[in-house]
Amino acid sequence: MTINNVTVIGSGTMGSQIGIVAALNGFRTTIVDISDDALKAADEQLRYRMGRDVKKKRRSQADVGAAFERLTLTTDQAEAVKDADIVIEAAVENIEIKRKLFAELDSQAPAHAILATNSSNIVSSRLADATSRPEKVCNMHFFNPVLVMEACEVVGHDQTSEETLDTVAQLATDMGKKVIRVNQEIPGFIANRLLAALRTEALKLYQGGYASFEDIDIAATAALRHPMGPFELMDLVGIDVAYLIRKAEYEQTGEQESLPSPALEKKYNSGEYGRKTGRGWYVYDEEGKKIGPNEG
Repeated sequence: MTINNVTVIGSGTMGSQIGIVAALNGFRTTIVDISDDALKAADEQLRYRMGRDVKKKRRSQADVGAAFERLTLTTDQAEAVKDADIVIEAAVENIEIKRKLFAELDSQAPAHAILATNSSNIVSSRLADATSRPEKVCNMHFFNPVLVMEACEVVGHDQTSEETLDTVAQLATDMGKKVIRVNQEIPGFIANRLLAALRTEALKLYQGGYASFEDIDIAATAALRHPMGPFELMDLVGIDVAYLIRKAEYEQTGEQESLPSPALEKKYNSGEYGRKTGRGWYVYDEEGKKIGPNEG
């Protein structure tokens, strides 16, 4: 199966960047959201980022211009998916919302279209039975920021066909990503489970008073040579995302250790989500540059 037309559901940080990466790599792409304001914000953010990349000579103006020619943003989901070869869902991490959405997409998209979710914690077997095409349902998990991160995890469930998995893996490769094939479902998949182990230990050390979050980040960067520490990385990905992933994992496992830590829950409840809100573990300026630790 050949992919030509890509539709992305959700214009947030992940959805908008998945969309522009697809468009940059030659695919006719549509990004869908229920809100015109959200689509406007996504368009402005993408144009700002692309303009910055051109200014820094990371991309050519011709390539960026061609990508925006291939990219459409709309609130009309049915119209957006009617010619889609693949629909990539990047909506909120809520199982009921995703199941309802997949049922809608199943009725709107052509029979050959693959329905993929970008979720790393809600496995596709929990969505497949909301459709009449379980063999075409899978996870296609990108990493934030999609414009920078090179990896993409491709995960099927028991009924996903090899053709679907091969097609999605090829699409990821064509989008410039290095593919990680996950052989069987497990919440969090590979990379995030490795990351979660580090994050869990970092939060335990911080809550136990063994070190400040700043010094734990220094340990990760200066001793382990990580590009950034676990607390700064939480700010980059979004503290709300980290929190909701833990909640979703708990819903699947029922294990107390899957629940978000008290420190993470406190940040989430305060609305301090990291770079996107200007405050998380650290404080950021309007351009997302780290100013210093959040002493609040």
